[in-house]
Amino acid sequence: MEIWRLPISASQRGKLISAGYTSLSSLSSISSSDLARELKVSESEAMNILKVASHSRGSETSNASCSIVEGAQSAWDMLHDEESLMHITTSSADLDNILGGGIRCKEVTEIGGVPGIGKTQLGIQVAVNVQIPNDFGGLGGKAIYIDTEGSFMVERAFQIAEACIEDMSEYNRFLRKDFQECKIKMLPQDILENIFYFRICSYTEQIALINYLDKFLSEHKDVKVIVVDSVTFHFRQDFDDMALRTRVLSGMALKLMNLAKRFSLAVVLLNQVTTKHTEASFQLALALV
Repeated sequence: MEIWRLPISASQRGKLISAGYTSLSSLSSISSSDLARELKVSESEAMNILKVASHSRGSETSNASCSIVEGAQSAWDMLHDEESLMHITTSSADLDNILGGGIRCKEVTEIGGVPGIGKTQLGIQVAVNVQIPNDFGGLGGKAIYIDTEGSFMVERAFQIAEACIEDMSEYNRFLRKDFQECKIKMLPQDILENIFYFRICSYTEQIALINYLDKFLSEHKDVKVIVVDSVTFHFRQDFDDMALRTRVLSGMALKLMNLAKRFSLAVVLLNQVTTKHTEASFQLALALV
């Protein structure tokens, strides 16, 4: 169970999420005094929160025990599932080859690079390409775009949508098929309408949105990709507590992995790079990794 489902007050849930507690398991090993200090509440209030969390965790464990046993899967089935996974093309043959055929569904793919290298362009491209119809080798799905830096360019998205439709038209002409019906159904504005855009201005908003995605995806089951651009931006700016930052990012990554598996979609995390000093040399590495 996630924190936002706990039967406690909205203000208490907000304080827990802001402090980096996004799941019941994150509360399993903390004392009431430590929790009270972190949330800036009385110890009795912290004890009550832990009591409610413990009760909910016990109910969740008992209800899940049977499903865990019934959910056993053979390694052969796992291999078959992996081989049958759908991919989203990046529109770059070389990058698709590096990724093993493109962006894989049911997985989280992290892509980093220096400023100006084209990370946002790639994110927009994936959000458009996920809508390529099944007849053209696509998923025919929709996209969620989470923008933490304000770098999403709707004009560029429109241009990419136009180019995508033109590419499908050329592909169809190459195969000597009638593309008229598909061309009428797919217009650039239709593609833009299928991109759900969220502008995030703080790490607390980002945490809250990630927790909300479960409900959103349950209502929009045709979403096949989530793009986060970029995943660490607010955590580099607003965090001083390194241990807390690590715990929050780990919880967020786990949540996104679970969403990818549960809803059979792809998650693309765009990230900045930083310089790290190792063995008398400097190397580029993904930020906060």
